[in-house]
Amino acid sequence: MEVSPVMSMSQENPSPRIILVEDDHELASMVHDFLSQNGFHVDIEANGLQAQGRILAGNYDIVILDLNLPGLDGFSICKAIRGLYHGVIFMLTARGEELDEVIGLDLGADDYMAKPVRPRALLARLRAHLRKGVSEEPSKNQPLVVGDLLIDPTRRWAELDGKTLDLTTAEFDLLKILAEHAGQTVSRDEISQIIHGMKYDGVDRSIDLRISRLRKKLGDDPVKPRRIKSIRGTGYQLSAEP
Repeated sequence: MEVSPVMSMSQENPSPRIILVEDDHELASMVHDFLSQNGFHVDIEANGLQAQGRILAGNYDIVILDLNLPGLDGFSICKAIRGLYHGVIFMLTARGEELDEVIGLDLGADDYMAKPVRPRALLARLRAHLRKGVSEEPSKNQPLVVGDLLIDPTRRWAELDGKTLDLTTAEFDLLKILAEHAGQTVSRDEISQIIHGMKYDGVDRSIDLRISRLRKKLGDDPVKPRRIKSIRGTGYQLSAEP
């Protein structure tokens, strides 16, 4: 499969390093060539047993992780490295199986994409994750207080009623977006633009799944949520009330 490059990466962030853990040679070659043409340094690992050591030793910015691998599956790798690896974990799931997506996010994955891989969409989402690592304006790094919820963007840390929340990178990013607009409705399209760097396609369930995980960690009622409210047909709203 031949895919033309979109555009080169900015010199401000030269050659981000990616390790692609994928045993499908044709897919791995296509993704490698496309991302390389667009400014990434990409290594490929086909064996799950060898992937863990390479990820932790390789100083990679992003791990793209397939689920079905020889030796050790993607879920097991994600679980093993999440507490030690502080970059982005991006999972590839089979045909958009929601259970795979839920498990992946629960284990600490930052994002996922269903196969077949769409190269340009993958590129946009990877770039969106990399932009989050760039320092923002000082004013945007001020702590946010919403009722009994405290969010510190600089330390990427949050606490509820004095207790630290155990949030994945993706969950923290989503909570921060909602907190910055507390009391206001934030559309799925706005959230997708910030998190994925692209418009909401009406199909992607990652935002809804992260909302579900956030509600659980905030102790919110999934049936009648008090903190994160669903605004029918629009998006979500973080209540400004304690």
